[in-house]
Amino acid sequence: MADTVIKSPVRWLAANPIWGFIVLIFVFFSFANPYFFALQNFQNILVQTSTIGLIALGMTLVMINGNIDLSVGAVVALAASLCVDIQGWPMFADWGNWAIAPGVIAALIAGTALGALNGFIVWKTGVDAFIVTLGAMLGVRGLVFVYTKEQSFFAMNFAFSDFGSSSMGPLPTLAVLFLVCTVAVYFLLARTVHGRNTYAVGGNRSAAVNAGIRVGPHMLINFMIVGFFAALAGVTLSSQMGAATPNLGTNYELWVITSVVLGGTKLNGGAGTIIGTLGGVLAIGILRNGMNLMQVPAFYVLVILGTILIAVLLLDKQLNRKGKEELRL
Repeated sequence: MADTVIKSPVRWLAANPIWGFIVLIFVFFSFANPYFFALQNFQNILVQTSTIGLIALGMTLVMINGNIDLSVGAVVALAASLCVDIQGWPMFADWGNWAIAPGVIAALIAGTALGALNGFIVWKTGVDAFIVTLGAMLGVRGLVFVYTKEQSFFAMNFAFSDFGSSSMGPLPTLAVLFLVCTVAVYFLLARTVHGRNTYAVGGNRSAAVNAGIRVGPHMLINFMIVGFFAALAGVTLSSQMGAATPNLGTNYELWVITSVVLGGTKLNGGAGTIIGTLGGVLAIGILRNGMNLMQVPAFYVLVILGTILIAVLLLDKQLNRKGKEELRL
């Protein structure tokens, strides 16, 4: 019995190595910088990771499905611009703090609708999701510049900005929102028919069709989920800043995909967990925060993160190849 108790955490850590990596970098930065191990810094890490983390939750579902969505960064910018602009329209001038609601609703609808459009095109045309969402990324980013006329929008309702800096007990509100969404998506993936079908479609699409799973509508729903979370991330990010800029969310798709892959989700689908994605998001957040505290130049941070990502992919490939297919190092 005691042996089982000892082995279970070891097995869990072996199945989720990203959490071992988190412990290592956490200990390293705690000794390397006196300001790292502080409650306020932990709060900063949670807030900084919440935006990427929200998108990563939806991206995990899409990638387990065997697809990818490169348009999420542009959706963040569009949702933020809609949210901040609409709440300032004259028709809502007498609504008080309720004027925030139309902006938030419009942003979430826009993100979900764009996700549905991506999923519908992938479903009906059979074109690879990489190509479809690459086109969407360029098109939506262009639409943002047209809508904003290359200008930034500033929130005039201070309640909106106050939400982004508020706290619920010791935790920032945005971190609580991210953790609640993480729990919700965890149960969606682990405890529902939709979650089981997500793995089935990503693992073997032909077998999923033969099993009676409606693959097209199923993929469309997951694209809508990632679109919704990208829009929600745009709303929370604009709330933190009290503003929206046309370049908001640039390169976010790369950070999100890096987080999800670091968490163990396979690029070709069929495998991945929300616990792993949470670990990937926190790992990147801790690395960026720790290196910033150590005043490592930003371009070195990118080099280090890129190197870590390639190393993880090579290690994963090595562990999953046997015999003649095994890489020779």
